[in-house]
Amino acid sequence: MSRPESTLRGGALSIGRPAVLWSGDMAPTHLALVLLVVVIWGLTFVATRWALDDFSPPQLTALRFLIAAAPALVLARPRVPWRTLVPVGLTLFLGQFLLQFFGIALGTPPGLAAVVVQTQALFTILFAALALGERPTRREWTGTAVALAGLALIALTVGRDLTAAGLILCALSAVSWGVGNVLVKRLPPVDMLRLMVWLSVIPPLPSLALSLALDGPYALGTALAASSWLGRAAALYIGLIATVLGYAIWGGLLRRYPAATVAPFALLIPFVAAYASSLAFGERFGPLRLAGMGLVLLGLAVIVAPGVLAVTSWARRSRQLSR
Repeated sequence: MSRPESTLRGGALSIGRPAVLWSGDMAPTHLALVLLVVVIWGLTFVATRWALDDFSPPQLTALRFLIAAAPALVLARPRVPWRTLVPVGLTLFLGQFLLQFFGIALGTPPGLAAVVVQTQALFTILFAALALGERPTRREWTGTAVALAGLALIALTVGRDLTAAGLILCALSAVSWGVGNVLVKRLPPVDMLRLMVWLSVIPPLPSLALSLALDGPYALGTALAASSWLGRAAALYIGLIATVLGYAIWGGLLRRYPAATVAPFALLIPFVAAYASSLAFGERFGPLRLAGMGLVLLGLAVIVAPGVLAVTSWARRSRQLSR
């Protein structure tokens, strides 16, 4: 069976040859890689909590993207003008992670944060409908309603280990991510690794400016000097492993396989984060919170299911015609 050839066109994948499906035909090496990314990104929420013990949210945001932007010294900038790159970097990276770090720092447990930020899919649908004229399907509206009901249940558990401010900030992180997704859809075809690296050039300056205002002029240097080996290792993990390596692997898989084949694996990230957080910090999930988390993930699964089913059906018809 031939492998697929796919390119990014306007933010979506166009597929040249028959789709290779993870459920049966994804190469074992690629299946291992996509699961590796799931684990990397799930553990990032635990690493974030450790890093925030030593660095403020603006400092950690600056460190993450200073590390992630280092390959820009050797990688050419993609053929995208700065006026287009900057809004994407401000929403997809700066807004998403600065708000997420503030949310975790102000009282959202890491495992729960991983679920809340995945609601970016809901906001992506909404903003794509408003900005691009895309019409959500009935199934997408149903999934959105289910996921929002889950968020409402989670909101009822505010108190004890969850603060309202932390939950709101993580939700705003998902909003920023959704805006960034829509802006990415407007980009011309580009190499994803170079795009991610050069988008990482944008967050450090605003983050450092905010750190200067909130933490003081010498706070970052002081924090670096006083930080523990665990805090420094966590910051390095977040910048190098989670951002550069994680996005490079994910982007490579998206170029090789249809988005509907790769994207559903993201639903596994909250499970990894929740389990890791329970081991690292003793995070516990009561019945109401578990029900809310389950509804959020169920709603997201309903949203992505049509794409998976469509690709499966399309590939089955392609095989039948090729016989």
